[in-house]
Amino acid sequence: MRTTKVGELRILLPELDPDDLDTISEPTDDLSDATIEDALWRGVMLDGVTIRGSRLIGLDVSESSWDGGSLFGCEITRADLSGATLSGVSIERCAVTGSRFTGTRLTDIRLKDVLFEGCRFDYASLTRVTAAGAVAFVDCLLTDATWSSCRLPNIVLRSCQLGRLELDSCQLPGADLRGNALYDLKTGLGNLHRVTLDEDQLPELTRLAITELNLTIRKS
Repeated sequence: MRTTKVGELRILLPELDPDDLDTISEPTDDLSDATIEDALWRGVMLDGVTIRGSRLIGLDVSESSWDGGSLFGCEITRADLSGATLSGVSIERCAVTGSRFTGTRLTDIRLKDVLFEGCRFDYASLTRVTAAGAVAFVDCLLTDATWSSCRLPNIVLRSCQLGRLELDSCQLPGADLRGNALYDLKTGLGNLHRVTLDEDQLPELTRLAITELNLTIRKS
């Protein structure tokens, strides 16, 4: 069993042997125990597709549409999902590294034991995304993204760029946001209910409170 720890969060990750995987280049409704490398699936329609126990390396699924289905026990490296639309997809026990989600629309996505590391989510839209287990974002670019009505308890964000990330009606109880700059975050304080911060972030939290409450600060 392969695990990794981010902060106090332990994430269960896939453990794949490349020698046990078959090389696949074309999408099918059920992909299992496969290596998919440098395949061009740009703009494809994936309806209810399930991918299990597979390695996806350099896969281009930009501008694609994926409705339903699941990813389970997969390693995803340098994939391009920019401009894609994912709806109703379950992602479990996956490690996603160096991948691009620029402008991606993720709706009604369920996450469990998922690590995003070194990924780009700039201008991405996450709507009703739910964490049913351990989820972490490490060294990810989340600038100008929008999270709306997401339920992401106990997630961990580490060394991420959050400039102009907008949080709207989100529930993040127990989320660990230490080690991230909050000064340009676009959020009401209610979205930060019960999150964990470090002392260095308190001045940034104060600025968020001043903005939300429309306070005027003057010297006495």
